[in-house]
This record gives sequence, structure tokens and C-alpha cells, in this order.
Amino acid sequence: MFRPALGLLAAFIAAAAADFSVLKSPQNQIFKAGNWPIPGERIPDVVSISMGFSVEEDLSWPGLGVGNIFQRPRATVLVSVTGVEKLPVGDNEISYPVENAVPFTIDGVVNSIHSLFSEEMPVVLQLAPIEERVYMVGKANTVFEDLPVTLRQLRSRLEQDNSILSSLPASSLYRNDETDRLFLSELQALQDITTLLSRHKHLAKDNAPDIYCLELTGLEEIKKRYGEDSVKFKDASRLLSEALQKFADDMYSIYGGNAIVEVVAVETFETPLVRKSRSILESQAISNPGSPYNLAYEYNFNYAVVFNIILWIMIGLALAVIAVSYNLWNMDPGYDSIIYRMTNQKIRMD
Repeated sequence: MFRPALGLLAAFIAAAAADFSVLKSPQNQIFKAGNWPIPGERIPDVVSISMGFSVEEDLSWPGLGVGNIFQRPRATVLVSVTGVEKLPVGDNEISYPVENAVPFTIDGVVNSIHSLFSEEMPVVLQLAPIEERVYMVGKANTVFEDLPVTLRQLRSRLEQDNSILSSLPASSLYRNDETDRLFLSELQALQDITTLLSRHKHLAKDNAPDIYCLELTGLEEIKKRYGEDSVKFKDASRLLSEALQKFADDMYSIYGGNAIVEVVAVETFETPLVRKSRSILESQAISNPGSPYNLAYEYNFNYAVVFNIILWIMIGLALAVIAVSYNLWNMDPGYDSIIYRMTNQKIRMD
């Protein structure tokens, strides 16, 4: 008789195995502290609203305040970590449980930035180091042109003298182990992003909002291989927490305290019989040699309007050119042209 209740409890535990944390937030953007669950599929809407963009469906979630509508954050950093339900990344963080943790994409936010700030070329970076998926737009191609994005580049980067291995504390992780190396490459990517961006601090002062989306799956790989109770998993969780806290502090400092840094920690995405959607698209500027696809943007709702405007303007111009050309071809110079008419009159007067 208690089986249904136990089933509901198990479902609740499975649904709550995810966490949305706000590590850094500007003073004009208020996240209210509370235990308000956020639907996993609405996380992109929270990002969009916090950046000042509208969403198609109203979000009645009390965790996000109004803030200053005339001063929105210059950057939003969203880090997705799989393999752990929650990471202890700071004492001042604000966290919310996530209901129905499903794979999400921020392509809608990227499209909004493209449509509103295309001329100012904002920095857009989406990166999944282990899966070798990268997408850069605008000035990101200049800022992160030296960023290691393939596994071969990441391995070479770890062997350099100024890599993260020289500054990491003692742990059970082994640099020559493939699984450990993949995890360490993600920590290296976090450090390289802030290092390269610090050389272009002037980009953090423009009016165009920047967005960064990072997918870190190295901790999940360590958990699958060694187990959740292993020393390596505990050391990796500690190192990742410290790296994320430093990454958040650096990004917040680069943007002058006007940036939002968020972390979504999920144990695993349970999506049976459903293809996991990718939030990082393929780009010609930095191609993925391991993928046979060349994906482009998903068209937004303005595409049909712009297409029809351009189409009918071109049709109207084409018809106007045809009509003018036809009339000029069939014109009688001695009768229709004012030039010839005035010339004839002058000849007769002479």
C-alpha cells in the first residue's frame, strides 16, 4: 500500500538532482534568496530575462527580481556541470533546486543578441572542451583565436610550463591518465578564457552584451570510472569548485562587477528515446574536424518578416526596371523626347 508513495518520493528525488546557482551578480540585478524550484526547460528564459530580453512565454518565477531595467549586465556566463547534484562553490552564492533537469540550449538568447547588436559584434562563446564543440561569434574570434579547442591542443597546452598543472594543489589525479587529463583540460580551458579575455578588457566596456556558455563533463567521466565515493572524485569535485569560484571572480572583475555568473549542476540528464539537443553550433570560422555536419543558426520568428520584406522589395524593383526599360526602348525620340524637340525648334529658328 506504500508503493505509490515510495514511487512519488523516488521521482521527487530524481527530479531534484540538479541545482541552479548564481555565483556572481551585479547590484542592479537582483536574485532573491529562497527555495523556489526552477523548471529545467525555463533556464534559458531566466538567462534571457536577466540580460534584458523578452521571452515568448511569461515566467512567473519569484527568484528573479526586476532590477534596473536601464542598466543590464554586460555579460552572462553560464556553466553546465554534469556528474554532481550540487557544487559548493561559494558562501555568498544563491542556489535554487531544478525541476525536470532536461538538456537546454541558449540559442534563443544568442539569436536575440545577434538581431539587436549585430553591428557592434558582441562576444559569444559556446564551448564543450571534451566533446570538441566550439562556437564563436563576433569579436570572440579575435579574443579566443589562441584558445585550445581540440583534445590534441588541450593535451599540448597541459604540457606547457604555464599550464594549470604547475599551480594545482596535491591531489590523487594523475596527469598521464586519460580520464584525469580530460578533466584537467576543462580546468585549463577556464583559466585560458580569463587569461585571453583579460588582454582585451576594452571589449567589456562596450554596449553590446556578451555571453559565454560552457559545458563541463569531465567530472561525470571520473564518476563513471572511479565511483562517487572514490578519492579521485572527491578531489576532482574540490578542484572544480575552486576553479569555478576563481573563474567567477575573474570574469566578474574583468567586466567591472557588471556580469552574471551562473552554474547549473546536474547529476545526469535522463532523456530516454530523446536526442539530446546541443547548445553549441558549428562554425566555419573554427570547424570541428570530427563532425561531418556544418550546422547553422536556427531561424527566429523575425526571419519570415524580414524575408518577405526583402523579397517583395526586390520584385518591385525588378518590375520597375523592366517597365522603365520597355518605355525607353519604344520611345520615339522626335516625338517623346524633350531634348530632340527643343533641338528641332532651335534648328528651325536658325
